[in-house]
Amino acid sequence: MSYFTMLLASTGKQAGTGSMVGMIIFYVALILFMLYFMVLRPSKNQQKSMDQIASSLEVGDSVLTASGFYGVIVTVEDEIVVVEFGSNKNCRIPMKKAAITAVEKPDGTTISMDR
Repeated sequence: MSYFTMLLASTGKQAGTGSMVGMIIFYVALILFMLYFMVLRPSKNQQKSMDQIASSLEVGDSVLTASGFYGVIVTVEDEIVVVEFGSNKNCRIPMKKAAITAVEKPDGTTISMDR
């Protein structure tokens, strides 16, 4: 074999290996891109809506809890709210703000989690 054919054969093998590495990098980048838009971005949006709900809680607001109960807020603290359920004024339960999924203000505006 001549030196020229050996040079062509060796560069062909290296080019094939280089293109394989390029394809792997492309697929990894594609998977990371899809992961961001399918998992991380929606969870950030959900966290923003939960923070908006937690910051807007006031005494007298009607709320829907994550367990499906409707109630009225009686007391608001840092991370805890006391919610009164039903017409019985003795049924007051303290719960975390994160357990509230929707708020209806006395003026009729509603804030709910975007799902």
